[in-house]
Amino acid sequence: MGSFGRNERVFFFRDWSSGIGRFMVFAGRTGRANRAQRMIEAGLTISGEQLALGESPAGLDIGIVDLDREPDSPSQLVLPPYPVIGVGNRAHPMAGAVDTIVESPYRIEALIAAARAQPLAAMTVTQLLRMLPRLEGADALTAESFAYAMLQGSEAHRTWIERQSSAHSQEKAGRVGLERNGDVLTVTLDRPEAGNAIDRPMRDGLHEAFALANADRTIERVVLRAEGKAFSLGADLAEFGTTCDPVTAHAIRCRTLPAREAILCAERLEAEIDGACVGAGLELAAFAGRVTATRRSWFQLPELSMGILPGAGGCVSLSRRIGPQRTLLMILSGRRLNAREALDWGLVDALVD
Repeated sequence: MGSFGRNERVFFFRDWSSGIGRFMVFAGRTGRANRAQRMIEAGLTISGEQLALGESPAGLDIGIVDLDREPDSPSQLVLPPYPVIGVGNRAHPMAGAVDTIVESPYRIEALIAAARAQPLAAMTVTQLLRMLPRLEGADALTAESFAYAMLQGSEAHRTWIERQSSAHSQEKAGRVGLERNGDVLTVTLDRPEAGNAIDRPMRDGLHEAFALANADRTIERVVLRAEGKAFSLGADLAEFGTTCDPVTAHAIRCRTLPAREAILCAERLEAEIDGACVGAGLELAAFAGRVTATRRSWFQLPELSMGILPGAGGCVSLSRRIGPQRTLLMILSGRRLNAREALDWGLVDALVD
């Protein structure tokens, strides 16, 4: 194989319907036109006409719509089961119909690689996000739990679990602090030694805290905050795979998922973010009617790389806060969003010192 320039990267593409794979060279400093041409050469582009007729190519993990080259879009599109990503003109009439649109600093090559690394999880979260706008809160959370349970039983997720350390967390069990001052209830994640990773005791404590707020209407404000340098590093990884039956795990989420109570007091809920806000921590905070963050805060949804999707309510909370397209962009990329980017997107409402 020949040598490649310093600004070039090599990607491997496989047509899963035929099993044929090939390498392609992507130059690192090329314009939008060259990027679109590369997608055409890779056989990933889908036209508006194909989508209107329901004739999008089979056997793909991801499809690309070049919005700079598409004429006006058809009135209705029939999307394939895999993610359809738009590149180019965000003002195009078809831009609102695709699953997500690439925007700086996200890169289409990274999204393709992520979707192809976990094709079943990418397909499942895409289909879920398409249906969530039609569902009310409780039903939306149930649909998310169904999808999450299905992926919990997948080979991809089991493989990820097997690659993790078998040692259980040595940290103390999580705690949730409650303090009432007048009509304000402050709920505090108090496991700083573990980055406020949410374990079962914390999950149950959060569920009880929000249930209390819903039972006592004299509580006019619910403030969610955290001790330590991180708001939350997400769910405790040591507990992944401890409930092996996906149906049982779904039943547990139906009873104890904090999001089921948080969504009912969302208008009174305020989240104060400082530091890392990852996975389940972000999913819960995004339900809040008002979210503030310090300038050192950052946000991330890493679940796709685990073969799953955000299952603590995040597909619901984030899609309602920043829209399904940007939610999918965060999920597919797994990229960290800094505080300024989060403010620009509306993921947070204000930055504080």
